[in-house]
Amino acid sequence: MRATLLHAPRDVRLETVPDPAVRRPGDAVVEVVAACICGSDLWPYRGVSPVTEPRRIGHEFVGIVREVGPDVRTVRPGQFVIAPFAFSDGTCPACRHGVQTSCLHGGFWGSTNSEGVSADGAQGEYVGVPLADGTLVGLDDAPDPELVPDLLTLSDVMSTGHHAAFTAGVRPGSSVVVVGDGAVGLSGVLAARRLGAERIVAMSRHAPRQALAQQFGATDVLPERGAEGVARVRDLFEGLGADVVLECVGTAESMRQAIASARPGGTVGYVGAPYGDAETLAVRPLFNRNVSLAGGVAPARRYIPELLADVLAGSLRPGAVFDLELPLAEVAEGYAAMDTRRAVKTLLRP
Repeated sequence: MRATLLHAPRDVRLETVPDPAVRRPGDAVVEVVAACICGSDLWPYRGVSPVTEPRRIGHEFVGIVREVGPDVRTVRPGQFVIAPFAFSDGTCPACRHGVQTSCLHGGFWGSTNSEGVSADGAQGEYVGVPLADGTLVGLDDAPDPELVPDLLTLSDVMSTGHHAAFTAGVRPGSSVVVVGDGAVGLSGVLAARRLGAERIVAMSRHAPRQALAQQFGATDVLPERGAEGVARVRDLFEGLGADVVLECVGTAESMRQAIASARPGGTVGYVGAPYGDAETLAVRPLFNRNVSLAGGVAPARRYIPELLADVLAGSLRPGAVFDLELPLAEVAEGYAAMDTRRAVKTLLRP
């Protein structure tokens, strides 16, 4: 089969790799219907995360089950499934607490877990799925093809945006600021609206993303950054800041922006994967203003069933974050387009 490998910074190639197979009783093989490129994939693509040898890449996909091991009970061949961006057994203590991304036996696509179980990257024609029962979410019926982009967002970005809003306590009447206008930030706008926020401020400088944020429910758009951006936010909310701020980037600058934009006693829901200086957080700004932090790596597997019900009911349509669709053969262009901000998020079809 064909799959995407990252060889070096900005060197993405589609190559022939061995077909996946059922190797353990709980495995499944899924034929990919749609995959995509994530903003976090850009960190190794840009060389921020070291790439020392060719590696499989991609962690978001939906598809059709083609084969299952003898112990698999919750999905069947021919069934359409959504795969969260991490695999998990669904039974360990972390999974029972709803934090499947910390599963004691789980791991991430394109890597190997602590027990030596490897998993394929998602940007390919097929994916071998370990721990299929705890990982895959199956649909009762084949979805309308128009819903595939919406369903694909549940594997990561929509679930991640929801995690930021939910853990930070967005509720009816909340005021919310979203830092970051990528796919996760835009999903955070949609999540905040879904949870009943009254006023949602999207911080964005890019007209197409501003328009999408407003389509998703943003009531205000602010292009300013830094101290000027904080001043504008505080002006909107009685000189204090918002009840909740969703940090959806992962840089030190975005985290400082988020913390300073929250009102005293407010909460920052952070889901941007921290890189560089963001890995060292200064606690004093939180302490001085009683600002809380919530969030982290989103346990997408926990949220998919709830969000899936809304997608199937037609009340949640996050697939609009995909503004570029390409065949898998053009995956390198998909990365380049996101790297240069010509696309918010690229959808790939094998």
